[in-house]
Amino acid sequence: MMIAGGTTGIAAENPAPELKPNIVLIMCDDLGYGDVQCLNPENGKIKTPCVDKLAKQGMIFTDAHSGSAVCTPTRYGLLTGRYSWRTRLQNGVATGFRPCLIAPDRLTVAGLLKKQGYHTGIIGKWHLDFQYQDPKTGENMGQKGRVPIGTIIPDGPTTRGFDYFHGNHHARTMDTIIENGKVIERLEEINNLPRLTEKSVAYIEERAKSPEQPFFLYVPLGSPHTPIVPTKEWQGKSGLGAYADFVMQTDATVGAIAAAIEENGFAENTLLIFTSDNGCSKAAGIPALRKQGHHVSAHFRGSKADIWDGGHRVPFVVRWPGKVEAGSRCDQLITLVDFFATASEITGEKAPEAAEDSVSFLPALSGKPIVSTRKGVIHHSISGHFAYRQGKWKLLLAKGSGGWTSPTEREVDADALPAQLYDMEKDPGEQNNLYLTHPEIAEKLLAAMTSDVERGRSTDGPEAKNDVAEIRIWKGKRSDGKKKLTK
Repeated sequence: MMIAGGTTGIAAENPAPELKPNIVLIMCDDLGYGDVQCLNPENGKIKTPCVDKLAKQGMIFTDAHSGSAVCTPTRYGLLTGRYSWRTRLQNGVATGFRPCLIAPDRLTVAGLLKKQGYHTGIIGKWHLDFQYQDPKTGENMGQKGRVPIGTIIPDGPTTRGFDYFHGNHHARTMDTIIENGKVIERLEEINNLPRLTEKSVAYIEERAKSPEQPFFLYVPLGSPHTPIVPTKEWQGKSGLGAYADFVMQTDATVGAIAAAIEENGFAENTLLIFTSDNGCSKAAGIPALRKQGHHVSAHFRGSKADIWDGGHRVPFVVRWPGKVEAGSRCDQLITLVDFFATASEITGEKAPEAAEDSVSFLPALSGKPIVSTRKGVIHHSISGHFAYRQGKWKLLLAKGSGGWTSPTEREVDADALPAQLYDMEKDPGEQNNLYLTHPEIAEKLLAAMTSDVERGRSTDGPEAKNDVAEIRIWKGKRSDGKKKLTK
């Protein structure tokens, strides 16, 4: 099978240069791993025919993880190839009205692709902070209600590598629509998903007018995150409640974008990726769904915000005709932070000083092992609790979920073990804590993670620094007061 930049082996005097592939990345908001039916055939009751179709046409990754268990840090990692906790954002999410979390001089994947001649667009939710300026005075506006139409965005996506932006900042300002660097209108929240669908299709149609120029379209949807607002057409469709209806409508948006790619002649040369920013939110009504037989995280423990896998193991489906075998699957460990290095390798645009935590998964697309200088993958919960995954082993520096699922850090017993260690091959549900029986493995993982945190990068490369002087690897109080991982 040929990969980007390869040859078919057929001799030719003047072979035509291979076009750089278009790249379309659709990222849902709060969609659980188990919410995609083909990933959860036994306990997935929500119909997702469009994503299931993509899976049949391409490859499923079964061990893919978001950069965090919540929104903002995952988005930062996806666009920069760097873990978000290396910035000022040590926990929680952005709320807007602050300078953009991505530094002005940091190369984003959009900027990298733009250097390669790509047209770059983002349609959807930004959620990485930006400022609002009064168009008359140029002064920054305080966070007091909705900003007026005409407000200027001086440090939004079009200053971070994107040629075009249509969308909003985050869910609480979903009705405030921004295009490029200006607030342009108010839009009722229920119309947000239809609008993003319409604009995504229109973007692809517009790019068909210049087929010689490759494009990168990033579609960070605001669904099925709250507000859970399926349109009338979709209300009651699932028979499982509003959240499931909204998931089905989101699936239809994926289908519309995939169809636009095909109808405009881009299918054969477009890498299409479908994923989510973290696990399913409790706002979905997880207990009620479970009573109806639907498990939002499939067989994994926890959900959005948690350090358990339900918080950050996400759907990840890739379609790339002629490059990725239809109906294939990959069980190798990847993270959304790896998108940067993958895009770099696909297009041949190297960024040696950027993307400190990113590893290309391009080899996996052709069934080959991923080559990595990174020892492991770091996970992060909403409260800033860390976990480290290396091979089958996962070390959690938390006594409970580190997030919203019981037992939370406040709910666990005072004398609970200070950490958790799981064999993810034998125990993907994280039920059997092996911390006491395998202390040497816990110590090894802790040392590797500490090194990755402190040296500013987790891959080989130029010396790097975190944006903050100190990052607390341990959150909360240790039961023994020691630095080592012993009780």
